[in-house]
Amino acid sequence: MTTALILLNIAVFLFEQAMPEPLLDTFALWPLMRSPAAATPPFHVWQLLTYSALHANFTHIAFNMFGVYIFGRDVEGVIGPARLLVLYIASVVAGGAVQILVLLLSPPLAYPTIGASAGVFGLLVSFAILFPRRRLVLLFPPIPMPAWLFATGYAALELLLGVSGGAPGVAHFAHLGGMLGALACLLAWSRHERRVS
Repeated sequence: MTTALILLNIAVFLFEQAMPEPLLDTFALWPLMRSPAAATPPFHVWQLLTYSALHANFTHIAFNMFGVYIFGRDVEGVIGPARLLVLYIASVVAGGAVQILVLLLSPPLAYPTIGASAGVFGLLVSFAILFPRRRLVLLFPPIPMPAWLFATGYAALELLLGVSGGAPGVAHFAHLGGMLGALACLLAWSRHERRVS
């Protein structure tokens, strides 16, 4: 399933290069409150899922697919391909929903949210829960740390940047929403398994 998700994103990205505007207008996640100064496309409910398969450029998709590969393989090895797909979709949809809610409290925007980052952050937090002591290394600077600290630090940084506006143009709250979606899945499965046993 991890490989399938990567191939799907790459296929959509290649298609996006040929027809960027129609795909962005229809499948990117557009705000509910649109900027009066710009004629932006409308929000549609399917955008809560489809935005994740669109990417701004090669670097954007490369980093996201690297994250899916690094975290997805091991998470899939524990929860299986079907649950991995459910977890990824839940992360993407939760990330999109949180982003939409945050944008309702912000000045109207004229640009959409795109990218698989909410799904990647869902996989990251799942990896940290399943393998808390596994060592991960930051890219810049290259500092090794346990997975639980890596994920916690990333969540704190995303919250700080989202609240402060320190890195505009990045959907920090979608990333946090992706983590919440994955946590909800893992919690629901854990409770179900405790009831069954």
